Amino acid sequence: MAFPNPLSIGRSGEHSAEKFLCAKGMQLVARNYRCAQGEIDLVMRDGDTLVFVEVRRRASTAYGSPLETVSTAKQRKLTAAAQHFLLSQKIPTRQALRFDVIGIVSGGAKETVDWIANAF
Repeated sequence: MAFPNPLSIGRSGEHSAEKFLCAKGMQLVARNYRCAQGEIDLVMRDGDTLVFVEVRRRASTAYGSPLETVSTAKQRKLTAAAQHFLLSQKIPTRQALRFDVIGIVSGGAKETVDWIANAF
């Protein structure tokens, strides 16, 4: 029995999150932004606000919600990566920002998406 590749599972979740957010009127700026400080799954634009999105996907909620897996340490890494993004892209310091978290549960035939805007 072959196990799913964790990278492909993550990419699938990010694709679902991107589709979900675009359907809500947001626009994609970047996906999978990587730097020494970490990775940002999605960078979106919501009107005048730049949004850094962390995507978490699980097959079930048997061990808790995917949203619960974003620890304080992960939040610090995301914040540092976002600062790197802002500097590397020469984004003005007055730019409105927020951090969102998308939790996807994809067990069975149906996928559920939970979105916390301005999560931290």
